[in-house]
Amino acid sequence: MSFNQHKKALTNQGFSITECIFSNKEIQRLLLLIETSEKEYAIRQLVTKKPEIMDVIFSNEKFKKLYNSICDKEYFLSKAIFFNKPSKSNWFVSMHQDLSVSVSRKFKEDGYTNWTKKNGQLGVIPPTEILDKTITFRIHLDKTDETNGALSVIPKTHSKGIIRVDESFDKSSLGNEELCVVEKGGVMLMNPLLLHASSKSVSAYDRRVIHLEFCNQEIPMGWLEKKMVS
Repeated sequence: MSFNQHKKALTNQGFSITECIFSNKEIQRLLLLIETSEKEYAIRQLVTKKPEIMDVIFSNEKFKKLYNSICDKEYFLSKAIFFNKPSKSNWFVSMHQDLSVSVSRKFKEDGYTNWTKKNGQLGVIPPTEILDKTITFRIHLDKTDETNGALSVIPKTHSKGIIRVDESFDKSSLGNEELCVVEKGGVMLMNPLLLHASSKSVSAYDRRVIHLEFCNQEIPMGWLEKKMVS
């Protein structure tokens, strides 16, 4: 699939999956940086803690071409997280959208709701136009399939705005789920409004992912992790 086709799929389906982009050597460099940061299942503010990670990622010419085919010069990094679903992990993540953004300060503003504070980090749900202008790049450091917690998505749900997931939620009315198998070194592109879930792991292998969000919109309370892309 060409880079333009990935952009079209992202627009139409809400996601797209590339072939392998990062080499084993690059993955090992990324893992070394991550493992010297914290030994956790989730590391938030990843690039703030380890800015060298962006250097490794953007020194990859294929990734740069992919990024530039989707994001213009107005885009910047707005969030960076490392996720790991370790081997045989027994938790699943139910169907949801990625609605919360990380911000620098708190004050009331129309359209910004559901304030949270976790581990000293402020989060808020912004207006949908902010989320719709956000693009997620999930860099897979392991092959991810049905055995180790690959994402399942419901295509095209990114175009339906914020979807209430409660006792009345009927996912079957929104379309069929699709399992997202991603090769080691591959990248999954995703709109944060796309409904997605993750199953338990029955594998002996980890599922390690660098989750990067990019946006081209300013917000009144300021982005906590904003970093320009050089």
